[in-house]
Amino acid sequence: MSEVTLIGIDLAKRVFQLHGPCSDGPVAFRKKLSRGQLLAFVAQQPTCLIAMEACATAHGWGREGHPRHQQSRFNRPLK
Repeated sequence: MSEVTLIGIDLAKRVFQLHGPCSDGPVAFRKKLSRGQLLAFVAQQPTCLIAMEACATAHGWGREGHPRHQQSRFNRPLK
């Protein structure tokens, strides 16, 4: 199995849903993490793209990824 190249994060107040597909297609993980667990988990992952919905807190979470050499992308919400 190849390594994770993308982490999708659904931001919320207390619990975050994460989805990490491998570069060759299969799902590497699906996790539900608290605020405290999120940064520790992302720090353990290889350098990859982090995708999240553009919302009020997304830029703050995106900045948290940069010291760990993660690249962040923001998607506008679907209506």
